[in-house]
Amino acid sequence: MRTMAKLTAALLALAIPAMAAAQSYPNRPVRIIVAYAAGQGTDIATRYLAEHLTKDLGQPFIIENRAGAGGNIGTEATRQAAADGYTLTMGTNATHVLNQYLYDNLSFDPVAHFEPIALVGSFPMVVAVNAKSPFKTVSELLATARSNSRAADIAMPSTTARLVVELLKDRTQVGLYGVPYRGSGNAMTDVLGGQLPVTVDTPTALRAQIAAGTMRAIGVTSRGPSSLVPGVTPIAEQGVSGFEVSAWNALYAPKGTPQNVIDTLNKSVNNILQRQEVRQKLLEFGFEPGGGSAKELADFAKAERLKWEPIIRTADIKLN
Repeated sequence: MRTMAKLTAALLALAIPAMAAAQSYPNRPVRIIVAYAAGQGTDIATRYLAEHLTKDLGQPFIIENRAGAGGNIGTEATRQAAADGYTLTMGTNATHVLNQYLYDNLSFDPVAHFEPIALVGSFPMVVAVNAKSPFKTVSELLATARSNSRAADIAMPSTTARLVVELLKDRTQVGLYGVPYRGSGNAMTDVLGGQLPVTVDTPTALRAQIAAGTMRAIGVTSRGPSSLVPGVTPIAEQGVSGFEVSAWNALYAPKGTPQNVIDTLNKSVNNILQRQEVRQKLLEFGFEPGGGSAKELADFAKAERLKWEPIIRTADIKLN
């Protein structure tokens, strides 16, 4: 009996400091790993959020960029971190949904190895053409592409852009031909130069060219009109019913992170996202502000997996 009492006392002695640390979270700097290069959209939005988390929670939230392998390097680094709330990651639709189907032998599982915290923001993709192009809508592009293969060449500067093309092919049965590019710049240069007729990219990447009148947006992948590209008709309203593709950012922690830490972060993120100045700034960055519970994020990501797995497998897309 005495041995059992001593063991219980020892376990309590170990548990109490850990419980106290969790209850006072955060009591030291927090690292947010961004699995993409500095200056990209995800990095910009994360740095802005980190500034507000620092003010609200009283400890520095520090960004660490760990780019490479489509986001897999930084995401794996987060998986290996201690589940104590002091290492987080800004996940994306690529790292926490798509990559498990696009890459063989992925070293992490987005469900088994991570705790969802909150959806931070999302954005649609935009189909755009050279301003000199005759196409004013995606429906016109599709009609021409049915009989003219040259019109069907589409620049794809990202994984999400490729999935827009694959989903459009799946829903319309039009023989579209995606041409992969490394980043927006080269893709845009070739469309502006007339080498390709169409590109699919983010509102942020295309905004300057559209404003300057050198490119024209002919469709947006949100289910309804988007404030990020006002006046542009959704593809879902151009004869491709139900068409929707969104890219998104969401905060995650390693699996096993204490629930009260998740709750603290979720509450803070939601409070931040409700501020008008924050919402306006995110819109300027090209993000529709998110929010909601950790469970809502988990349910959303699950629905995304159910949507994209069969499309990726049918198209046999691999990025190894």
